[in-house]
Amino acid sequence: MLLPEGNTLEEVAARFSWEVPEFFNIGSAVSDAWAAREPDRVCLEHFHPDRAPDRLTYGELARRSNAFARGLASLGVRTGDRVALMLPQGFETVIAHVAIYKLGAIAVPLALLFGVEAVEHRLSASGARVLVTTPGGCGKISSIRERLGELDAVVVAGGAEEDGGADADAVSFNGLENGHSDAPVALRTRADDPALMIFTSGTTGPPKGALHGHRVLIGHIPGVQTHHEFMPEPGDKLWTPADWAWAGGLLNVLLPGLLLGVPVVSSQAQKFDPELAYRIMAEMNVRNAFIPPTALRIMRTVSNPLSRHRLNLRTVGSGGEALGRETYDWAQKVLGLTINEFYGQTECNLVLSSSAMLGVSRGGAIGKPVPGHEVAVIDDQGQVVPDGTAGQIAVKRPDPVMFLGYWQNEAATEAKFIGDWMLTGDQGVRDAEGYFSFFGRDDDVITSSGYRIGPGEIEDCLTGHPAVALAAVVGKPDPVRTEIVKAYIVVAPGIDPDAELTESVRDWVKTRLSAHEYPREIEFVDSLPLTTTGKVIRRILRDQAIAEASKASV
Repeated sequence: MLLPEGNTLEEVAARFSWEVPEFFNIGSAVSDAWAAREPDRVCLEHFHPDRAPDRLTYGELARRSNAFARGLASLGVRTGDRVALMLPQGFETVIAHVAIYKLGAIAVPLALLFGVEAVEHRLSASGARVLVTTPGGCGKISSIRERLGELDAVVVAGGAEEDGGADADAVSFNGLENGHSDAPVALRTRADDPALMIFTSGTTGPPKGALHGHRVLIGHIPGVQTHHEFMPEPGDKLWTPADWAWAGGLLNVLLPGLLLGVPVVSSQAQKFDPELAYRIMAEMNVRNAFIPPTALRIMRTVSNPLSRHRLNLRTVGSGGEALGRETYDWAQKVLGLTINEFYGQTECNLVLSSSAMLGVSRGGAIGKPVPGHEVAVIDDQGQVVPDGTAGQIAVKRPDPVMFLGYWQNEAATEAKFIGDWMLTGDQGVRDAEGYFSFFGRDDDVITSSGYRIGPGEIEDCLTGHPAVALAAVVGKPDPVRTEIVKAYIVVAPGIDPDAELTESVRDWVKTRLSAHEYPREIEFVDSLPLTTTGKVIRRILRDQAIAEASKASV
């Protein structure tokens, strides 16, 4: 599964071939295999803002996950059962994940920041038998517990007495772990057996559970090695501010790090703080980071960060939404390194990537196909379009990183494909050199005066303005132009938005992009709606703009 040596991405790809065994278990692979060779090797380090970090070894992870797996089995969890995890980054989260995989059960990670309705939908849709959460999370589901007919048990990590959240029926995480033997749990699973269910973000309808097999971890390794430039290298250490409930945090960082023997840094911070991000990377000697584009844009607002934080970064990867040239250039100037942008989806993650080491790096472009993956831009009939022609980004099956299907939704699974091409719903283009660029979801693309406009390029341009911290762009219905470009802008600290700034921002876009792409309407806001993964929820802003247009036409 590791990348072969090579000086160019094309050379590496030519030498690469998949080696997916018939039997593979994520839990055993990320704990027991290392524990047998180097039990004292550190696999996890937890950052504390006020004291020295905690450390966990592979030997401890193997033993504790064995015990917790037996504890889950005592609650009735069997092969194929779903176990939901609503926890922050931390040792208990990893122990629970590994235990679930060892049992042959299916992990259902949920963000701790989800609201009650979001949690209820995911627990009900997945039919989770057990929920592992914090006292606060336990309190969150107390009002809906009676409606969760298939939920047999709630396990609380952190102490049932904390936050007053746990109910009388909750089971203690520590009690469950300590009450069972840590003898090996060695269920033999096939690589295609279900292991993980991650719900999509629900930008176009109710969130659906994307079901993955154990092989999904094998499928991620070439992509991780591409944007982290042949990880593992001596001294490598991984960190991400992304929630481990998201595919980006779990499958781009945590599980690959454990499999490759690279220590992973965790932190319980739930709200992104740019100063804290710099501090964690400096104090924990992080060498490799995955930082989503929105988080990087927020980090750009910090003045002279390296005067206070001594970083030792080797690689930074970014994905989940378009990075943009402005942030790409900022990182080279301020951080002194090139961000390697990558691309994927919950259903088929990490299939395009950049790698400065291999000569694949261009501001404003995602990169090229990761070795082992076939990616193309296709039309509505599933035909590959010529280079330079816009279309939908698609991935060809079979592919070990591709999902098994949507949980109990065969119709949605079939609709995801045209022939052997898995549709991403993302509009993009490939150029003559093989670089892919992404310019928006199908439902994000703006149609104005006959032009099809991707919001990503405009947002990138806007954040290059010295007075703009964050920006989101949507189409607002217009009787003349079909839609106009509307921008929602969060200004940089110390800036007062006024009419002069509005004109300055418009001129900024006009002179750098084109006259038809500038925002005809600008609204200054205190914050933007974000998913738990840090992506801007354009759907909310688009609905607001539609409501405004409807009201104005009455």
